[in-house]
Amino acid sequence: MELELQRGNMAKDEEKQEKIEDIQRKKLGGIKTMPFILGNEICDRFATTGFHANMITYLTQELNLPLVKASNTLTNFSGTASLTPLIGALIADSFAGRFWTIIAASIIYEMGLVSITISAVVPKLRPPPCSTQESCKEASELQLWVLYICLLLTSIGSGGIRPCVVTFAADQFDMTKSSVASRSWNFFNWYYFSMGMATLTALTVVVYIQDNVGWGWGLGVPTIAMALSILAFLLGSPLYKRLKPGGSPLVRLAQVVVAALKKKKQVVPEDPGLLYENRELDAAISVHGRLLHSNQFKWLDKAAIVTEGDAADSKPPNLWRLATVHRVEELKSIIRMLPIWAAGILLVASSSHQHSFTIQQARSMDRHLSRSFQIPPATLSVFGIITMLSGLVLYERLFVPFARRFTGNPSGITCLQRMGVGFVVNILATIVASLVEIKRKAVAANHNLLDDPKAVIPISVFWLVPQFCLHGVAEVFMSVGHMEFLYDQSPESMRSMAAALYWIAISMGNYVGTLMVSLVHEYSGKKGNWLPDRNLNRGRLEYYYWLVSGVQVINLIYYVVCAWFYTYKPLEEVGEIMCNKDPISSVILLDKNGGEETN
Repeated sequence: MELELQRGNMAKDEEKQEKIEDIQRKKLGGIKTMPFILGNEICDRFATTGFHANMITYLTQELNLPLVKASNTLTNFSGTASLTPLIGALIADSFAGRFWTIIAASIIYEMGLVSITISAVVPKLRPPPCSTQESCKEASELQLWVLYICLLLTSIGSGGIRPCVVTFAADQFDMTKSSVASRSWNFFNWYYFSMGMATLTALTVVVYIQDNVGWGWGLGVPTIAMALSILAFLLGSPLYKRLKPGGSPLVRLAQVVVAALKKKKQVVPEDPGLLYENRELDAAISVHGRLLHSNQFKWLDKAAIVTEGDAADSKPPNLWRLATVHRVEELKSIIRMLPIWAAGILLVASSSHQHSFTIQQARSMDRHLSRSFQIPPATLSVFGIITMLSGLVLYERLFVPFARRFTGNPSGITCLQRMGVGFVVNILATIVASLVEIKRKAVAANHNLLDDPKAVIPISVFWLVPQFCLHGVAEVFMSVGHMEFLYDQSPESMRSMAAALYWIAISMGNYVGTLMVSLVHEYSGKKGNWLPDRNLNRGRLEYYYWLVSGVQVINLIYYVVCAWFYTYKPLEEVGEIMCNKDPISSVILLDKNGGEETN
């Protein structure tokens, strides 16, 4: 009798402890964590923008590199910085978790910034100054290797920060479809708005310091900002909701493929209810709901066929022979996303070098706001950022309510439609860039300045503003829509990996952009080269812009076809509905069009 009472008391104690832990978990996360997480990301973005925005000037004016070599150097390392997020995402999703991945990556990034700041201060790590920009002594191999190591450290650091911060911030909220629809604000819009403010500050403050004070302070300020970002993130650590990593997502995807191959001769049953499901096994990777069976890529369903040799009882089966429907659908979701994701590659490739070339254009134009003050060339990007910031507010407050009346969609338009608008606007931006370059060279020709690469052409730098504004509008639609699409349509256990896909598209786009520029520079002839090393006035930059406009038109057609045939993931969301102040379990089935049924 006493033994039974002791067991009963122990059970009650365990139940109380579970309730306490559940209450504590509910207290974590939420809006109170945003000052620390966004504080980290704002300082990080400030540091990153301040470091990269004017680097084309540092490489051409301080290290005396030719324009094409300098532009390709930046594009290649930008590509590397956008490729490493895949590694960071796998580390975070597999075993380390997002919190510790962000901490470690931030420290590595800080090491890179400290190193390049030192290299900008020590004279031996730079070639002699060259004011004429003709017959200049380029940086030596040793000096270039110092630069490459610094850039590599920042690239590795970016790999852990970029895929984890936005997903870690989203983890602090209920991001189920029903909860998102009930909110009057879009997390991704406001995330981008915060990043835009940081970028705007960096482009005005840091670039001015670099051009007017010196590169020591110009790189030192971002270094200090990055150190502050690490401190801000650590201060909020007691408040964060930290989701446990669900194991290597690549291993799970490989298990599905191997299991399907082993059962290639099996026939998939017509009733999907006969396929293998195990809620307990999938609990850690389906916290917010299980993926339901879909009719696409039916060959992969073979992995979930239960045969006589499979151990499908209460014990965990051999996952290299038998996969659950949820795990099969994880792979299907990734495959469905890839064609849409790939459309972003050529978009990035088409614009990867535009900012570096545009800065060189601006340097040759009249940048005076007054007799004594000139706009730094790299600061022109603020017009794109201001457009993006104001565009996000107008999108949230005016466009979404207006579009909602016609579409019935809580978000106004779908992510795919939003991305499509961004593709179109980006084409317009490139066309405008070509027309402005034609105008700039015509003015230079009228004043006999085509052969003077250092001459200031009497044409206002504000001719470049429209293309920056169009790029800002394109970012409101394309960049935010792309990230939201990847987050929403990826399996919940692979969201760091989905964020990494966003950066990998940028990486591959930068590499393709480097290839395009290199081929154009190589094969457009020595006389009248489209992209000359020193004198842009004798180039044919407008031809290059027309080329990338054509590439983007082809890419838009490809995207429209992919978006037309895209099928949204079918998800069974498990939430809570309050009835007489008591929570009742509710299952919300989200169909392929985003509609809902509550059971």
